[in-house]
Amino acid sequence: MPKRRLSARQIERIRAIQERRRERLAAGPEMALAELDAEAEPEEGRIVVRHGASLVVEDDRAHIIHCLCRQNIGHPVCGDRVVWQRIADGQGVVTAILPRVSVLSRPDYGGHDKPLAANLTRLVILIAPEPEPSGYLVDQYLVAAESIGVEALIVGNKMDLLVGEARTSFQRRFAHYPAIGYPTFWISVQEPDSIRELTAALAGQTSVLVGQSGVGKSSLVKALLPDREIQIGRLSKATGLGRHTTSAATCYRLPGDGVLIDSPGVRSFRLGKLERAQLEQGFREFQTYVGRCRFANCRHDHEPDCAIRQAVADGAIAEERLANFQHLLG
Repeated sequence: MPKRRLSARQIERIRAIQERRRERLAAGPEMALAELDAEAEPEEGRIVVRHGASLVVEDDRAHIIHCLCRQNIGHPVCGDRVVWQRIADGQGVVTAILPRVSVLSRPDYGGHDKPLAANLTRLVILIAPEPEPSGYLVDQYLVAAESIGVEALIVGNKMDLLVGEARTSFQRRFAHYPAIGYPTFWISVQEPDSIRELTAALAGQTSVLVGQSGVGKSSLVKALLPDREIQIGRLSKATGLGRHTTSAATCYRLPGDGVLIDSPGVRSFRLGKLERAQLEQGFREFQTYVGRCRFANCRHDHEPDCAIRQAVADGAIAEERLANFQHLLG
């Protein structure tokens, strides 16, 4: 059956209705400001859920408040410390984002940085025997961690898939990472004892998991958060987000007073364009040799008397790391 064609008048009416809806949505936080409790003092809290325009703030007494966000304060994300005020119906309005200690971002389609998670202290990079791990992707994550000043951990997941020499060989492929100071863990959710050391490393920290699709992130989140369903239920009941809570960016409480941020945006994380000097800072083992090349603008490619390439020849820098640096430099 052919679709009914709309008249110009009907099209204009639909556009007007949509425009009014957009205006009401945009004006929501500002209208809510008029309802602020006159006796309510500004409070601080942390964003623990973001789902579209809906924010959930946890105050310093662990109470959950469903909030709107005031316009023109920036782009709030999970982990942000914010200032908020109560409104008459028991909800709140976020009025300011406090300075961030760190922020994980990725470039949007316009090339502008889009924040994904704030105030991180740990970036947990997952690899696994299947799918085939990408050292190039691992190095992108490590550069991101170095650039925002957070500690990176490397976690080999699903290690139950390997036994004997196959397991030893797999671990040997990534031996250069612990050698340059990145804590590395070899775990399996099928072997609960293997996760204890990782759990201890995340205690008291604000962490996010990153890695290519299929490395077992969801299974590891469940293993790290045995009460995850209870936490989801608590947030859903308090905020009215219901089933959407599981698809929202969310801060979960880890054992040992840690926090795990699970954000859909992190799944598509990619590194933005960096200048050579910025990229060099992201490869920590390069620091001993930076500035010792013959040429100040050395790209560590084919230039003579390159200190970085000499370090590779001497075995002080892994050849794969230099290759990935060159690839990122473009």
